[in-house]
Amino acid sequence: MRLKNEGAEIFVPDGTPEEEALRRTTHMSVGAHVDDAEIGAYDGILKCFGSDELWFTSVTATNGSGSPRDGLYAKYTNEEMMAVRKVEQRKVATVGGYAAAVMLYYPSAEVKDANNADPKEEIKAVIELARPQFIYTHNFADKHDTHVATALRTLQALRELPEEAQPEKLYGCEVWRDLDWMADKDKVVFDVGEHENLAAALLGTFDSQVCGGKRYDLATIGRRRANATYHESHGVDVTTAMIFAMDLTPLMQDADKDVWGYVKEHIDRFAEEVSDRLKKLT
Repeated sequence: MRLKNEGAEIFVPDGTPEEEALRRTTHMSVGAHVDDAEIGAYDGILKCFGSDELWFTSVTATNGSGSPRDGLYAKYTNEEMMAVRKVEQRKVATVGGYAAAVMLYYPSAEVKDANNADPKEEIKAVIELARPQFIYTHNFADKHDTHVATALRTLQALRELPEEAQPEKLYGCEVWRDLDWMADKDKVVFDVGEHENLAAALLGTFDSQVCGGKRYDLATIGRRRANATYHESHGVDVTTAMIFAMDLTPLMQDADKDVWGYVKEHIDRFAEEVSDRLKKLT
């Protein structure tokens, strides 16, 4: 594949030729930033880790130039931060045993520009080549504009692909807003309690974020532990870590289905659940 942007790359940890590496992908994350896969799509990483049949590929839309920075990185220029984050992604892909890490290297503004078709087209090309069974992206209730934009570009790309090139499932995962608020019947629940050392290693590798002012390592592990304990009020914990996701597959399969309408259905069911409980107990 030829990627459009200067600095874009396909990194393959085990040296397999790029297209062959992508074609073995079974689980794929399409995230806005490097580390979004390791936060939201860890289920896919975990399922593929150590497997000869299952392979995880991360696709990152942006170049990381707008990352917050402090400490060692406080005086880094945007270009220096972009270079650091690319190196971190390579390290993570190696530790996680990824099939590939695709860095499309768009400025965030270009991903958020609905009139710019380039990000969508490149995402579509990667998916069409790889044809994963499962794709993880951001959920549409996320509060980060670039995350929601990346999810929209991913959905647009998938809707334009023929059915045989679409994944079995499309999941919208937790990053900048958890999904604990959703009604339990709506939640896709991923048990990610195994290999806690791997989770810590992946998240801890993003030193430019952890030491640069954002403790994503602690926050992410903490949220997973909280999800596992607070998921069921009348039962004992069945795992030490859970990730919640919204099933976006119906939006992919029906191009006429309205994105906001679909998300609002989830919000309405949450509101109805709260209302019913209050009425019952008042």
